[in-house]
Amino acid sequence: MLNDCVAWPRPVVERYRRLGVWLDETIDEAIAAVARRTPDKVAIVAAQSRLTYAGLIEGSERLADGLHSIGLRPGDRVVVQLPNNYEFAMLYLALSKLGVLPIMALPAHREAEIGFFLEHSGAVGYAIAPIYRNFDYVQMARTLTAQRSSLKFVLTAGQVPAESPQFHSIRELIEHRFSRRPIFRADPFDVALFLVSGGTTGLPKLIPRTHADYLYNARAMNEVCEIDSNSIFLIAIPVSHNFGLAAPGLMGTLLANGTAILMESAAPDDVLAAIERERVTCMPGVPALHITLTERQQVAPRDLSSLKQVLAGGAKFLPTSAKRALEVFGCRVQQVLGMAEGFITATRLNDPEAVVLETVGTPISPHDEYCIVNGEGGEVSVGEVGELLVRGPYTIRGYYKATEHNHRAFTKDGFYRTGDMLRRDSSGRLVVAGRTKDMINRAGEKVSAEEVENLVVDHPKVSAAALVPISDPVVGERGCLFVVCEPGMTLELSEIVIHLESKRVARFKFPERLELVESFPMTAVGKVAKKVLRERIERTLTRERDDHPMHLQEK
Repeated sequence: MLNDCVAWPRPVVERYRRLGVWLDETIDEAIAAVARRTPDKVAIVAAQSRLTYAGLIEGSERLADGLHSIGLRPGDRVVVQLPNNYEFAMLYLALSKLGVLPIMALPAHREAEIGFFLEHSGAVGYAIAPIYRNFDYVQMARTLTAQRSSLKFVLTAGQVPAESPQFHSIRELIEHRFSRRPIFRADPFDVALFLVSGGTTGLPKLIPRTHADYLYNARAMNEVCEIDSNSIFLIAIPVSHNFGLAAPGLMGTLLANGTAILMESAAPDDVLAAIERERVTCMPGVPALHITLTERQQVAPRDLSSLKQVLAGGAKFLPTSAKRALEVFGCRVQQVLGMAEGFITATRLNDPEAVVLETVGTPISPHDEYCIVNGEGGEVSVGEVGELLVRGPYTIRGYYKATEHNHRAFTKDGFYRTGDMLRRDSSGRLVVAGRTKDMINRAGEKVSAEEVENLVVDHPKVSAAALVPISDPVVGERGCLFVVCEPGMTLELSEIVIHLESKRVARFKFPERLELVESFPMTAVGKVAKKVLRERIERTLTRERDDHPMHLQEK
């Protein structure tokens, strides 16, 4: 196991291997084995490209040779911030062949997050699309390479900018015939990649996933979602996110010998047109995406008759919205509660409608272990709410280089404290009730309140700040920032936005409402009573809706 990563105990490893849960194969080997059976079948559709299984494997082999030729070696790390394109799939497999570990950044991350990933992981490479959604990643990459001498390679899905010796085109590395690299095989039970956490305290944590556990993650989800060789799986959410990558995502689709449709655009018209054109059978998405799709489908309907199911995860899918999706899409809905750290629970395709609307089903693996505990650590009874604790064959035992945090996030016997509040109903299914962690869940993106507060208090007009969630019917939650100003000063939300833009953090972290207060309510132990602030803003929103039911102004 890689240094600074917490390993599963040896007896647990041997048990999973004996049970056939963990197999002696790497991610690239497992997908290559599928490709050999149907080399001419289309594996990936992305933009104007249609890539066969043979093309995917051959291209990733050539890319691995090219990456080795420029200097990447086993154990190196590369921060991958690519959109949903075929270069992502090629690079993912090529890095696996080389034993190079990708850190799966999201397209929305900016200099603050990427700089942290580079420094924390010691990455020598950074993969980008030059321009994506009107943001210049080349300029950000140049800034980061100037700041960090350890960053030696920038890989681009597009043309290399002039006079940039550190930049290398992924397409040119694929097309050029480099000499064959030395044979190397990664340890299937060692770390294959790093996902990134939502981060409840400051910047995100790195989540080490091994070849064996991540392959099982994808295969277990395939079974629950009934993904097979007939599946045409559309991914409009970030493919670098666990939901888009292996739950079941791109990996699950390829392991099942299906076809993955990678969409760079999540615009409703583009997604609905792709479903109709490609005869898509399954699509994952956060509730906000499904809500916008159902609304657009009712206005400009497309032929969605190929859809077998949609998967809803990342945030709570309210029963009314889920029911509308059932009716408008004319297919099944599967509710999913998952985490990049591992554990996933989901409804099944044959579950009654009431189960799908109200629960997140049951764990996807018979080897998953979980308990729901109260504040004292004791298990709660059926129907009672408590915190979900989990462990199992695809749930990590610790974050990378986070010893102190791991002591808080994991029990002594290896259970991960999820921070999710759930209850178990009389049928054994799980129902989401909230969470304990101080974060906002905006359309599936987790925002650390502490991180935003620490950035905001640096503003010269701000004396103190507290970020709390406010409920939203589309994105689930938005951030409301309560601020105590310096004496004699006032503040506008636009000033906070400008300030956070200067900090170069992901835009999904920006608060969307500002409330100025003279002081914060405090708890008995001297902490900001955020529960009181949440109740206060919800009452304010209720009054505003009553006063202006057709138009709600944000302050």
